[in-house]
Amino acid sequence: MFNSVATRLTAAAVKFSVHRRPFARKVVVPKEEPHTHFRTNLKHYDSETDLEFDCRYEAYFNRTDIDGWEVRHAMNELSGMDMVPDTKIIIAALHACRRINDYTVAIRFLETVKFKCADKVHVIWPYVLQEIRPTLHGLGLETPEELGYDKPELMMPDIYEYPTK
Repeated sequence: MFNSVATRLTAAAVKFSVHRRPFARKVVVPKEEPHTHFRTNLKHYDSETDLEFDCRYEAYFNRTDIDGWEVRHAMNELSGMDMVPDTKIIIAALHACRRINDYTVAIRFLETVKFKCADKVHVIWPYVLQEIRPTLHGLGLETPEELGYDKPELMMPDIYEYPTK
């Protein structure tokens, strides 16, 4: 009851009050221009050759002051590109993971590289493993297959599936 009376009184007071501003200033509001161009924040390296691209990422991963965020950021950029990274880049990334002492990021990066091989996984992935195997042994890393990440952990037979012989 009291709430409705207070609401009515404030509404009436606002209705009959006169607002005076003795030193009112005119505010100039800039007119918003329609956007006539489109700008993206993507980096374009159109004139970059494959060798320059490989050298750029290899130098980025070989920095001594690289931190975990920068390693993940570069790996995320590589995973967003439509290509499988060269083995030089993979080796440099694995060394960067060792410098920041992050075993899990190294394994996830190897999983990403294998996933990017797509339908040519039986051709590209053995070549990549052959090239990076000495680095894996030197850093004490295992492949996702050696860790058992290539198959489900708690896989149980489907009870509704018809048994085949």
